[in-house]
Amino acid sequence: MKKFLNRAVELAVDNVKNGGQPFGAVLVKETLVISEGVNELHKKYDVSGHAELLAIRRAQEKLQTNDLSGYTMFASGEPCPMCLTAMYFAGIENVYYCQSVEDAVEAGLGKSNFIYEELKKERPERSIIMTKLPLEQNLENPMQLWKTVNP
Repeated sequence: MKKFLNRAVELAVDNVKNGGQPFGAVLVKETLVISEGVNELHKKYDVSGHAELLAIRRAQEKLQTNDLSGYTMFASGEPCPMCLTAMYFAGIENVYYCQSVEDAVEAGLGKSNFIYEELKKERPERSIIMTKLPLEQNLENPMQLWKTVNP
């Protein structure tokens, strides 16, 4: 188990040395490394280019599945809310990490902590204003369509 966590940390260190952020991730099935990732925000200008998300994307593409139940994520840092949510959607049940969200805040990478706090709030109290609008009568209802296609 330590070798996978150490690999995630090595990836993070290499990423910092190459101009990126200090995050690396390794997705494992039993004792086999399935995929790896590092934060690539600096390369692709993509806020979703986080280490864990890239490892998940690569594994799903490689395995042609959305279900990663039984896989384990090893990450250099505690996953942000976006990455954690993706892990829930993918079915990943175990995550091991070295450095906490608090460590990230201390290093000047505090967005995760802010978002975790925002998600605890009721919708009207959040800093992003979300407004539900009714579906136009002349439009097909995508949720109803889904239910008929997938009974």
